[in-house]
Amino acid sequence: MQDIAVIEDPAAAEVSLDPIRARLLAELSEPASATMLAAKVGLPRQKVNYHLKTLEAHGLVEMIEERRKGNVNERIMRATAASYVISPAALASVEPDPARSPDQLSAGWLLAVAARLVRDVGALIAGAAKARKRVATFAIDTEVRFASAADRAAFAQELARAVTTLVSTYHDQSAEHGRDHRIVVAVHPSMKETR
Repeated sequence: MQDIAVIEDPAAAEVSLDPIRARLLAELSEPASATMLAAKVGLPRQKVNYHLKTLEAHGLVEMIEERRKGNVNERIMRATAASYVISPAALASVEPDPARSPDQLSAGWLLAVAARLVRDVGALIAGAAKARKRVATFAIDTEVRFASAADRAAFAQELARAVTTLVSTYHDQSAEHGRDHRIVVAVHPSMKETR
């Protein structure tokens, strides 16, 4: 089971968003049969089995074991990932594009950049999984409390200068076997977790 999977297929995204199927995916972080799930979610086994087959057809659950129980074969299923993210690629025709409104101070632009990040990293993870390799990434996630809007603006300017300096130090356009990397730095107000 993967820790996180990115759903790029529109049909798989639609399947995963159904409330019953989303609940089954959550329950299947631990292996279970349709009978076991039916008891947990309060649905008939046949209905659970129907939803499981749909989830399996879209690669969201997998059979990990089949065992004989009385006169039937019981399929033990498990989610293919502990959590899922739907890539903007699933809505390709309306996918956000940072180039449409490149205003670095706009929340909409930040969301479009974040959507591109999800799409790109999702594709990298999928490609790396097929090649049985790891993706070289790096991220920083921290919080800062500004005393004023002026301090926030000064921080943004200083951060931009520091990143520009680092990029100019290490960027080598002439490196024949070099590989381009995207750098995304974002600053936004923190949200309180509501779980």
